[in-house]
Amino acid sequence: MTPREKALHVDEILSVHYGRPFIPSNYRDPLSELVGSLLSHRTKNAVTRAAYARLRELFPTWEEVIAAPTDEVEAAIEAVTFPEVKAPRIQRALQTVAARNDGELNLDGLAEVSVADARAWLEEIPGVGAKTSAAVLVFSYLLMPALVVDTHHHRMALRLGLVPPKSSLNKTARILQDFLPDDWDGQRVYDSHQGFMRHGQRICHWRKPECGKCLVREWCDHSGAE
Repeated sequence: MTPREKALHVDEILSVHYGRPFIPSNYRDPLSELVGSLLSHRTKNAVTRAAYARLRELFPTWEEVIAAPTDEVEAAIEAVTFPEVKAPRIQRALQTVAARNDGELNLDGLAEVSVADARAWLEEIPGVGAKTSAAVLVFSYLLMPALVVDTHHHRMALRLGLVPPKSSLNKTARILQDFLPDDWDGQRVYDSHQGFMRHGQRICHWRKPECGKCLVREWCDHSGAE
């Protein structure tokens, strides 16, 4: 079984087991998803949501976020990790979008290009890597087939032997994106992310993975190693 065949086989097992299709309660526009994703780095979801809501309460438009003193933006998002880094990063990202988009603070036009081109465009924005570019496309109402690979998915890909040992998260994301069938739509790719993420959170822990409870242990190079 090739790594691609294994990845798709494991995906089918996990996404079915955890209950696909997974439907979010709502989809944000892609620019709002960009800001939310930048806030979320190394921060729990509940904290990210609260910080995002506070930011929008104090600065209802993205133009106001750009124009605000950076220390005021930092204070608005102080609950997240590294607000002193994220505040100027968010302002710069918004400025970059406007500068590259004829002054428009809008990312809806990404729907008109391929996933690869959309991700490349986004990753030219300072602070945007593979995880964020994919999140903007698949978590927003664009629902494009971009695979989000988080730390749980990355850990499982390494343990399953889907990617080379010591592969970086960004490299893993590229490899797994290339494994996706051409006919998968955004919903199916979103389901894939959810299946791997939930299994990583609930069974394939960083420390003391529960290999005895793992549905895919027979395909795992790591099973029983700890």
